[in-house]
Amino acid sequence: MSLKNEYLKKVMADVEKRNPNEPEFHQAVREVLESLEPVIAKHPEFEAQGLVDRIVEPERIIKFRVPWVDDNGNVQVNRGFRIQFNSAIGPYKGGLRFHPSVYEGIIKFLGFEQIFKNSLTGLPIGGGKGGSDFDPKGKSDAEVMRFCQSFMTELCKHIGADTDVPAGDIGVGGREIGFLYGQYKKIRNEFVGVLTGKGLTYGGSLARTQATGYGLCYFTEEMLNDKGNSFNGKTVVISGSGNVAIYATEKATQLGGKVVALSDSNGYIYDKNGIDLDYVKQLKEVERKRIKEYLNKHPEAEYHEGCSGIWTIKCDIALPCATQNELDEASAKALVANGVVAVAEGANMPSTPEAVEVFQSNGVLFGPAKAANAGGVATSALEMSQNSQRLSWTFEEVDAKLKDIMVNIYHNSADAAEKYGLKDNFVAGANIAGFLKVADAMMAQGIV
Repeated sequence: MSLKNEYLKKVMADVEKRNPNEPEFHQAVREVLESLEPVIAKHPEFEAQGLVDRIVEPERIIKFRVPWVDDNGNVQVNRGFRIQFNSAIGPYKGGLRFHPSVYEGIIKFLGFEQIFKNSLTGLPIGGGKGGSDFDPKGKSDAEVMRFCQSFMTELCKHIGADTDVPAGDIGVGGREIGFLYGQYKKIRNEFVGVLTGKGLTYGGSLARTQATGYGLCYFTEEMLNDKGNSFNGKTVVISGSGNVAIYATEKATQLGGKVVALSDSNGYIYDKNGIDLDYVKQLKEVERKRIKEYLNKHPEAEYHEGCSGIWTIKCDIALPCATQNELDEASAKALVANGVVAVAEGANMPSTPEAVEVFQSNGVLFGPAKAANAGGVATSALEMSQNSQRLSWTFEEVDAKLKDIMVNIYHNSADAAEKYGLKDNFVAGANIAGFLKVADAMMAQGIV
């Protein structure tokens, strides 16, 4: 699909010219702009106010040096980023990613997606994202602590409970959030909800750990239910084996599905009897080992080097939960040939545009990331609410609110798609529904 609207074509050309060598950002912007063509046609005031020109440009980009000392006494230097993309509907909100692949373009793509994802939750949070090219893998706890303290020493100047509230992402779990929060509190002398994903003893929310994976399954189940279907009795393939994949496996199983495959960056496992989730949790959350170690306890399972082969496994439901652009056109065709019914994204933009086209043209139900994986940030916003009230809700309370939010996201996306003549195109529906709320707020606030 290519852009036809002259205004949107100009915006896209400007994005590519002003942000060279950032393919992930270009991809994310193009997907949104393609969805917005019928909206811009109906709302000429958006063009008159340069609204789309403004929404694709971050409000603020912060880039900084992060020096730290490793266990051998050697000085290491990484780069840190925080992109505060859009605050029209609330304080910036979005995770921190620590991974060698991080550069400005990745953070920009993630922050742009976050604007619409956060809008879809119905909660008052704007879009932002941050991170570093630091790799926590193979580092000692002391090294991770020293890095996090150096990172936060700079970041603390730019964030706050009512300004910008980061959370975790790839490479940033409970350990990292704890070190980051401790340094923020020490420097600022404030005990406030400036980070989410905190430990339960210092302001964290029950169900936050499970939220993205659970939310993904709540969205997928509602998408299936709307078409007279469900997880019950279905074979499920999930990529990844981190937080999102683990808790998507847990909830999919609770909903009656059988998860038969998981992966990591080296390869994937296939267990026709169904994944032993307790053992995966032990390997990944406690021992921090590679997924191939699964065969130590389950020699009847299969391990395959490389990740893309996971999509050749016959399944009814596929949930990509690893990383961006992991599922390409060939993988999509393999899933369709094997009879996949529904695909929903647990990672950020894990399907290439060509893969999405294959799913949509073959009638596969497709839940895009900004809708399907919004459960994590939704529960982060619920954590912010609890921090502001100095209260702690029960797991059941948070989980019920999460489910309601994900069900509403599905229906808002489906309704927006149908309203603009794009029935069952949940990519377009999510983009439109998320955009319109932000656009209305930006129009009300003037040219700022």
